[in-house]
Parts: sequence; structure tokens; C-alpha cells
Amino acid sequence: MGLLLLLGVFTLCVIIGLPVAFALGISAVAAISYEGIPLLIGFQRIVAGINVYSLMAIPFFIFAGELMFHGGIAIRLVRFAQNAVGAVRGGLGIVNVFSSMLFGGISGSAIADISALGSILIPVMKDKGYDADYAVNVTVTSSIAGIIIPPSHNMIIFALATGGAVSIPKLFLAGVVPGVLMCTCLAVAAYIVAVKRGYGAEKFPGWTVLAISFFSAIPGLLTAVIIVGGVLSGVFTATESGAFGALYAFVVTVVVYRSLNWATFKVAVVSSVRTTSMVMILIACAGAFAYMLTIFRVPNLTVEFLTGLTDNPILILLMINVVLLMLGMIMDMAALILICTPIFLPIMNTLGIDPLQFGMILLVNLGLGLCTPPVGSCLFVGCAVGKLPMEKAIRTIWPFYIAIFTALMLITFIPAISLTLPKLIS
Repeated sequence: MGLLLLLGVFTLCVIIGLPVAFALGISAVAAISYEGIPLLIGFQRIVAGINVYSLMAIPFFIFAGELMFHGGIAIRLVRFAQNAVGAVRGGLGIVNVFSSMLFGGISGSAIADISALGSILIPVMKDKGYDADYAVNVTVTSSIAGIIIPPSHNMIIFALATGGAVSIPKLFLAGVVPGVLMCTCLAVAAYIVAVKRGYGAEKFPGWTVLAISFFSAIPGLLTAVIIVGGVLSGVFTATESGAFGALYAFVVTVVVYRSLNWATFKVAVVSSVRTTSMVMILIACAGAFAYMLTIFRVPNLTVEFLTGLTDNPILILLMINVVLLMLGMIMDMAALILICTPIFLPIMNTLGIDPLQFGMILLVNLGLGLCTPPVGSCLFVGCAVGKLPMEKAIRTIWPFYIAIFTALMLITFIPAISLTLPKLIS
């Protein structure tokens, strides 16, 4: 009965429009009260959810991403990508994917990717004769590269949710190949659709222009190298690398590019504070919710249920993927990471799936959920930036869904995609 109350109150809160963080907290407190557990324990779990040193990396990563968004790094990455691959048939679609891979690896945020690159590329693509739905669909689906390619604050949340079962440096390494694989699949889809629609190619600007744009983009690209390289080398902890990355992004945008002024700096600070507050409240309340799930033995019951249906590991993995995809369509990503990880990680351990591989499976699934209705935040933002009704985008986005799903299946059933790099470097 307590579990039904927990899930029922949560569902009711979401239906009436409460933010997911408050829905998690209210339902957890309701279940705690019903079970006769002292409320003090519930509030202790909420505080304990964010009383973790490694979480300090999240505001630094977010701030670094905002500084780069408002400081002109995105436009230089787009210019380099356009000069590098724009000469291919329908090249601006591939430029979009390539730019997302580069910027996503710096900002670590899908929404920042859409806001920064979408506002630049979507109008350009329209002016070049590309249909609005194509421009929006490529921008939306490629934006989730920022979730998988390190550094990503969602990876830190996943590492926290595993209870220390994975290290952040290894998780960063595990995301490189899956992220590149997914972007490659999306680039192929963008090319096929572009050829089918008869889009043309841009003129190659010449090696000199390409070299100049590359060197112009290097200071921005070094942000990701500093953050990830500092963690992998052991010079920095994840938190220290985030702080240094934010400082470096500030220096690059103010001193090197001279594109960040006082007004845009204030916007970056306010946006960072707002985003960090939302993430931290979500993590705190999800801590109490996950505690009650453990009290009600939900992870154990889920293992027993799935293994009772079949002992075929392939079928179990497919069922978990379907569940994660469905949940990703209706809930916030950070909340799902915190809720689903303790539920499904024991099943993965039973199947012999490495937690690093599970992390990639989880992140790609939930990233795809950000691009799907009814609650796909990336889809909403992309349509808003592109001034396109969501209904029109949904009608033609399916080739890009297939591309992401193809990458997801490869990541699910070929462990080497996620595990080779961490094993080589560790």
C-alpha cells in the first residue's frame, strides 16, 4: 500500500502540473508519513542527496557551458564545421551534427546545444534552401551528443546514483565512442534525407580558410581537453577540473575572443544559477524518493519480475530499453537517472553488464526521450528556435529516431563500444 501511495501521489502531482522535483519530494514525504517513519529521516535523506562533494562539479560545468554559449565559442565551432564538411551533398545537415558533437563535448548540455547552435544554424539552413523541419530535426536529435560526449553533468549524476560503483574518469572515457557513433549515425541519416530531398552542397572554401577557422576554434575546443584531460590524468578531481574549465572559458571569451561583455556575463551567471538550482533541488528530492523505493524493495521486485518473465538476457535488455524509452518520453532526465539507476543496475549486474555500459545505455535512452513528445524538452526548444509547429517536426523526424535507435542497439549489444577506451587507458 505504501508503494502505491508513493507512486500515486507522484503521478497525481505530475498530472496537475507540479515540477518533477516537488512531485518527488511530496510523494516521498507522503509515503514516509504513511509508513510511520520519522519525518526527520525523510528530510535527512533530502539533505544527504546533495551533500556530496562530487556534485560541486555540476555548477562549474553548467557555468562553463553558459560562458561558452554567450561568449562566441559556438559561432567559431560552426564556422570550422562548415568549412570542414559543408562541401558534402546536404552538407549543412552534417555540419549541424558535427557542430553538436564539438559543442556538446564542451557544454555538456543538450538544451545549451540547441540554444547556441540552433539559433545560428537553423536560420542559415533556411536561407540556403533547406526545409524548416529538416533543420529543426537535425538540430534537436544531434543536441543529445552533449549528454553522452564528456564532460557531461548527467554523467556525474549517474555516477552518484550508482553509489560509487563507477568512477567519473572512466565514465567520461566510456562516453567518447558511443557519442561519436551516435553522431555518425545521425550524419548518415542527415545525408540520406538531404539527397532524397535534393539539397545541394556548399562550395569548399579552400585549405587556407579551413586552417584559419580551425585555429580560431582551438581555444574553445581546449576547454573540453582541459576538463576531461585533467580528470583522466589525475591532475584534477572532477570538481577541480570543472572549476578550472569555467575559469578557462572565462579567460578565453574575455581575453582571447573578447566577445563576452558585462551584459552577457550577467545573463550567463543568472542562467547558470537557475539551472543549477533546478538540478540540485531535483537531486535532493530524488534522494528521498529513491530511499523509499529501496524501503519498498522495488529494485529487488523488478529483478524478480523481469527474470521471472524470461531468462534470456537479450530479451531482458530489450525490455529495459523499452521501459527507459517510455519513461524518457514523460519525465525529466536527471530525475530518471536517479530513480532508474538503483532499480535497473542490480539487473545489469545479474546479467553481467558492466555499469559503464549500462550508463551509456541509460543516457542514450533518456537522451532520445528528450527528443520525443509529449514532454521532450529538446524538441520543444528546437521547434521554438526554428519557429516550427511541433506537429510538422514530428512527421519527418523518424529517420533521425532510427539513427539514434541503431546506435542504441549497437551500444546495448556490443560492450566493446563503451568499454574498450576505459580498459585501454585505465
